[in-house]
Amino acid sequence: MNKDQVKGVAKNVAGQVQEKAGKLVGSKEQQIKGIDKQLSGKAEKNFGDAKEHIKAQSDILDLPTWRHLAATCGFFFANSKS
Repeated sequence: MNKDQVKGVAKNVAGQVQEKAGKLVGSKEQQIKGIDKQLSGKAEKNFGDAKEHIKAQSDILDLPTWRHLAATCGFFFANSKS
């Protein structure tokens, strides 16, 4: 597990708690903030999952790490003609 996966799961759980607390006290604002935090956490975890998948594939295929791949893609797109 990488830090994005851990932070994402933690944010999702915090959002669930915030949403339920909002329901308990009747605060729609807190419920919405909780749902927003859950979505943000899920997105962060998915990003971490993708990084792990790319790293695993690069290890299997003996390719550069995802950082090198991202840098290469960034260089390619920055230097391509529109």
